[in-house]
Amino acid sequence: MKLTILGCHSATPSIHSNPTAQILEIKNHMFLIDCGEGTQVELRRNKVKFSRIRHIFISHLHGDHYFGLVGLVNTFNLLTREAELHIYAPKGLKEVILLQMKLSGSWTNYPLVFHELSSNTSELIYEDDKVEVFTIPLKHRVYTNGFLFKEKENERKLDINLVTEANINKAYFRKLKQGFDVENDDGVLISNEKVTKDPLPSKSYAFCSDTVYNEAIIPIIKNCTVLYHESTFLDKNESLCIPTKHSTAKQAATIAKKANVNTLILGHYSTRYNGYDEFKSEAQTVFDNVLLSQDGKTFNFE
Repeated sequence: MKLTILGCHSATPSIHSNPTAQILEIKNHMFLIDCGEGTQVELRRNKVKFSRIRHIFISHLHGDHYFGLVGLVNTFNLLTREAELHIYAPKGLKEVILLQMKLSGSWTNYPLVFHELSSNTSELIYEDDKVEVFTIPLKHRVYTNGFLFKEKENERKLDINLVTEANINKAYFRKLKQGFDVENDDGVLISNEKVTKDPLPSKSYAFCSDTVYNEAIIPIIKNCTVLYHESTFLDKNESLCIPTKHSTAKQAATIAKKANVNTLILGHYSTRYNGYDEFKSEAQTVFDNVLLSQDGKTFNFE
């Protein structure tokens, strides 16, 4: 599982800071999460192959999370894209994008599929044989979702030496990986556990930006591998959290601890601050395993 931060700052973009956008690579998928202004430039800067992006997830309709979308949709068209593009976003974004396309006469030549979200409870919005994606209802000034990306259970690993010794036909290898007992060429039933190894643990990634401190998300993200949680403010500015519906680094760490996640990544920093080491320091008073997002930074989780 690989996460590339394209932008991790709040509100206004600058020469040195980009609004929210991320690329998550998981089980051969490349998911774009949020699409703030300038995202396609950052995609190029980080050498992301545009054609691999088939699914885009938009958390909410504040501009710093989607103003880059219509430009990216149009660029895909200019690059003669043919593959479907699926966009999962709050109800209303489809209307915005289609109006922009209509007034500019720039309809796509590829299928553009909108999945409009309006539920206030967590729901499964994407699934294939490798990955599931669920919404994480958040509390912000407008309707907002985070997203939980979960690998499905990995297949068991064959011990090829033991499989050969057991005289099992190759035709049954798939069954073994799926956890079944199989008969060998002599008609003897071979126990799966004798010729396979436990699979690697499945990984999960929870994206939570923007939101006020909200313990209701804990059951949804419980035990996830990695949590990205907004940390707009430091503790000294906690009084701003309620009116703006944002969180502090310490509050993000509290969610991480109560949800028993493995790793916390902080982001969505207010540009009022000159540096970000203090975010990490404050969070680590509550939760040890804290990482700082940074534009252009990549995290690998093996």
